[in-house]
Amino acid sequence: MTQYSALFSPFALNGLDIPNRIVMAPMTRSHSPGGHPTEDVAAYYRRRTEGGVGLIITEGTTIDHPSASMDPNIPDFHTPEALAGWKRVADEVHDAGGLIMPQLWHTGSMRRDGSGLHPEAATLSPSGLKYPGKEVGEAMTRQDVTDIADAFAKGTLAAREAGFDGVQFHGAHGYLIDTFFWEGTNVRDDEYGGALEERTAFAVEIIEKARAAVGKDFPLIIRLSQWKQQDFEHKMATDPDKLLAFLKPMMEAGIDCFDCSTRRFWEPEFEGSDLNFAGWTKKLTGLPTITVGSVGLTGEFVAGMGGEASEAAPIDGLIDRLEREEFDLVGVGRALLTDPEWPNKIRDGRFDELQAFQQEHMLSLS
Repeated sequence: MTQYSALFSPFALNGLDIPNRIVMAPMTRSHSPGGHPTEDVAAYYRRRTEGGVGLIITEGTTIDHPSASMDPNIPDFHTPEALAGWKRVADEVHDAGGLIMPQLWHTGSMRRDGSGLHPEAATLSPSGLKYPGKEVGEAMTRQDVTDIADAFAKGTLAAREAGFDGVQFHGAHGYLIDTFFWEGTNVRDDEYGGALEERTAFAVEIIEKARAAVGKDFPLIIRLSQWKQQDFEHKMATDPDKLLAFLKPMMEAGIDCFDCSTRRFWEPEFEGSDLNFAGWTKKLTGLPTITVGSVGLTGEFVAGMGGEASEAAPIDGLIDRLEREEFDLVGVGRALLTDPEWPNKIRDGRFDELQAFQQEHMLSLS
């Protein structure tokens, strides 16, 4: 038995039996020309399955809305050609014995006008803001809200029909769903604005419509972050009571799991406790959570995007938290991007081989 047995124990998520606790975190690649995933994409995810990942969450895939995409090489999840490619991806992962979910995404105000698969489309955000005081694109009408929520539900149903094992909604990092959460970008005076818990109304509508489309037995995850690409230090919920008020509407809408994005998993979320974002979320809601943030690495990914190299780091502290059941699943990003065999090497105790491989590749990837 590996010394990291907690990491390789099974876990059940709404009837989905995940063989271990390692989740491949979603990482944008821009390797799908015209929005269509190629055979290379299928092989990329198959390699991570063969390398020992318990559950793959794909790179962000854009929903059926003209302004959803900000790059024509980011895959969509709605055209017939793209869905045929994604079915091939799911089949390859399943053939290798793995599990896979797409991350459904609308880039919102992070999109530049004139970009993406439909450059003629207007960039949208809740109130026409990219961050406090910075206007961009157009404020969403109520019809826009309805259309985009419907598109998320459509994508969820398409995932089930293509044989995927669940779906994740991208509600983090300053993209569209997240800009509804953030008081700096949501200054609406209708039912989609207001206090923090009221600003969850758009996400709740997406979850409810998706749940109605696929039924109760299809796992739904939402990715959340307190930090924004526009403001790394921001916290929407500044204490546990506010965090519970924020999470509760999504719980009641039917979400199964919260993917709690942080830049460094070991950082406490609130003063007076060592619990991180995923730890507090699980404690307050009782729902499964995924932790993520520089797992197995010394440096966080935003710095990595700027070219800063990271080195391999011990995961003993992570395992201690997992053994205490502070969270349930562990998102691994750059370590898996560089080394598809990372899980198997950890499981088999091949630490010298793992470290040598990581040092060779410098781990300056984001």
